[in-house]
Amino acid sequence: MLTSFRTNIMTTIDFKSHAKVGVYVDASNISRNGGQRMQYDILREFACRDYAEPLRLNVYLSYDEERAETNVVYRDKARAYQSALRELGYKVIEKRVKWFQDEAGNRYGKANADLDMAVDVLLQSENLDRVLLATGDGDFVQVVRALQNKGCRVETLAFDNVSEELRRESDMFVSGYLVPGLLPTRGDDYLSPIWGAMGSRVRGYCYHHDDNKSFGFMRFLVKLSPYLWKTDSRDSESPYRTAFFHDSSLPDGFNVMKLPSRNHIFEFTLAEPNGKQPVATDIVLVHPAPL
Repeated sequence: MLTSFRTNIMTTIDFKSHAKVGVYVDASNISRNGGQRMQYDILREFACRDYAEPLRLNVYLSYDEERAETNVVYRDKARAYQSALRELGYKVIEKRVKWFQDEAGNRYGKANADLDMAVDVLLQSENLDRVLLATGDGDFVQVVRALQNKGCRVETLAFDNVSEELRRESDMFVSGYLVPGLLPTRGDDYLSPIWGAMGSRVRGYCYHHDDNKSFGFMRFLVKLSPYLWKTDSRDSESPYRTAFFHDSSLPDGFNVMKLPSRNHIFEFTLAEPNGKQPVATDIVLVHPAPL
């Protein structure tokens, strides 16, 4: 018993990463582009999926002081949201909304946190091995290059309206839609099956399609793992699984000539297997959003 216990401990220690991670969230960009309900605890787990140490966890939020003075509901919700983030270990950096007036006399507010976030990540990266940027803003392309030149691995996570250049420059881009639990699925509640279980709703993409036989396979992530690069679900260490689908189950009007595609992300229910793989049913397109 004691020998076995020691063996398990050593296995865990050997597996544990020594990487120091920094997470930087452009909250306004994420919220505007599909991530309004992003779960920050899951984001932290994803960033530290190889048992890495989260050295920096920064969230950049806009805050309208003028509105808060007259709108108690807004003020209380904003403060409660910030408190919840701090309980998860995040540092909240407020960017105050500044109001301007255009030539026509219309007032508009601006609270751009890009510069603050860029400066922080560049200065703090001296002590980091890996940086996760939660944003789809192409203005961060130069920041990514600078971080890489300093020896940091840079990962980017976002949902919609992601800069193609930012995708290409990052060492790894992950769509937030694909991370289990990061964004609630349709009809998600406490009674819903756990992501990946039979009957659960998951999100994935078509990696293989047979035009002649009108069927294909969806790939979806079932757990947070250091082996995200092992996409072949036949590998015992792969965190991915596959689901069979027939073209008739795809959303009405979807052009199957676009498949296979990693850019089209679907949400579907896992039904009982048809052979080895479960079947994807009730399929809806979540990205890019249908017109």
